[in-house]
Amino acid sequence: MMFWIWLAIAVAFLFIEIMTSDLVSIWFAASALVMVLISAVFPDLHVGWQVGIFVVLSAVLFVATRKLVKKFFKRNKDQETNLELIVGHEAVVTKAIDNLKEEGEIKLGGLYWTARSADETPIEEGAVVLVEKLRGNKAIVKKINKE
Repeated sequence: MMFWIWLAIAVAFLFIEIMTSDLVSIWFAASALVMVLISAVFPDLHVGWQVGIFVVLSAVLFVATRKLVKKFFKRNKDQETNLELIVGHEAVVTKAIDNLKEEGEIKLGGLYWTARSADETPIEEGAVVLVEKLRGNKAIVKKINKE
């Protein structure tokens, strides 16, 4: 009987693991699968012992593999963020920028960003600007004089 319960628990933890983007239940799934084998080999083992073995095994797997898993799934440092993607790059003004009216938009890399002028001066549509920084979701820009 416990064989089927442990199998159901293992399947549930595997389902949770599949549905999440991080490793949150893989250790419990592995421990439950081991408990499937233990309960098949020792069907008369008391439930308390089985739960105890499951808890200890989960903890051991977690501690033993945590550093390895963190290293393997570490975020790639070469992956750029929005800040790194637009700050310091040139963009084209698609809607005139006027800080007083709180209007303005730029296009950079196929994306449209709400924009504000860094020096408070209005910038006309079609002008080329340099993105100096991000403030929230707004690009702070300065007009580039191209001659």
